[in-house]
Amino acid sequence: MNLKLEHISNIKNNTLQITGSKSETNRLLILQALYPNISIENISNSDDSELMQKALQSDDLVVDIHHAGTAMRFLTAYFAVKEGRETVLTGSKRMKERPIKILVEALQQLGCEISYENEHGYPPIRIQGKQPSTNRVALQANVSSQYISALMLIAPSLSNGLEISLEGKITSVPYINMTLSLLKDIGIEGRFQNNIITIDSYEQVVSKNVIVESDWSSASYFYSIVALSNDRSVTIGSYKKESYQGDSFLSEIYKYLGVETIFDENTITLKKVSDSPLEFPDELDLSNSPDIAQTIAVTCFGLGIGCYLTGLHTLKIKETDRLEALKIEIEKLGGQVHITENTLQLEPSNTINEDVSIATYNDHRMAMAFAPLALKTSLFVEDANVVSKSYPDFWLDLKKLGFDSSSI
Repeated sequence: MNLKLEHISNIKNNTLQITGSKSETNRLLILQALYPNISIENISNSDDSELMQKALQSDDLVVDIHHAGTAMRFLTAYFAVKEGRETVLTGSKRMKERPIKILVEALQQLGCEISYENEHGYPPIRIQGKQPSTNRVALQANVSSQYISALMLIAPSLSNGLEISLEGKITSVPYINMTLSLLKDIGIEGRFQNNIITIDSYEQVVSKNVIVESDWSSASYFYSIVALSNDRSVTIGSYKKESYQGDSFLSEIYKYLGVETIFDENTITLKKVSDSPLEFPDELDLSNSPDIAQTIAVTCFGLGIGCYLTGLHTLKIKETDRLEALKIEIEKLGGQVHITENTLQLEPSNTINEDVSIATYNDHRMAMAFAPLALKTSLFVEDANVVSKSYPDFWLDLKKLGFDSSSI
């Protein structure tokens, strides 16, 4: 479905309920599969989480997780220690281009049996489930945190637990801390000191009900909407001030873009407090929250200000090469963008072209990051249904705020 978003003058004040965090949900689903007496509330209704649930319930030899990158990483580790189970884990064309070698080699260090069906280092992979022969593993610290979290999630189910040594500077520390916090929520203690993560063995845990916080990455689009609006506010739930999610950094970043975050009991209200943004940082390091880079870049473009974002090397291996995609689409709209392997620099500009068609590259975040620009111009969003990967109700929620959209 291609969608036309009409230029609207402003948004309606409204309260929206955002689906549970995909990151938290997928971690908890793995833990629930290992410890079935865990129950989960406010599970994400994203495609990725539904694919994760389906995969965990499947007895088939071939498990296809389509575009779900988190599921690919977490399930690789899960099936690797599922004793006696043979699994061929595969996905979409893009998924077969996304590297899995670092995680596979880490699991092979532990004695797991994994081989490649086609190209070395990439899915599909064939997994012969078995108990690891050792409980120590080392890998580079600057890799996707999902590789590290995948190992952490299976650690307590192993007979001797697991010690993970991270070599070098660590990327996306908040996601590692999120995994540790969720383990603690179900009674599993882990230690993270001097680049070493240690998690003991737990044969069983006490029955526990865990409530998933709503997704802060999804909240980013409403921060952008409020920043680009004229003196409006939006209330969204369910959120907490002491969040496990690194993307909660949004509440600090968007102060520079004229948006105040007001925390209530289980909601946040995003309020436009200034039409003149504060001076944006000369350099903004997003290595701990790279998923919000697209939203921030588009917000700055819509406000006519520049930005220099760093710590973005993991965006090269997401659903698309997000840095290249951002450059192409912002420049269609009249902006100027410079990228490297790790950075994005947006030049200040007051030009926003009308009726531009935004390509989404099978990437949910491309569609949602550019949608708020309908407050500034009319635009088309190609393959708009791609948002179902993480936020199926996104277009419905935009309509509640007064956005005028039509399928074409």
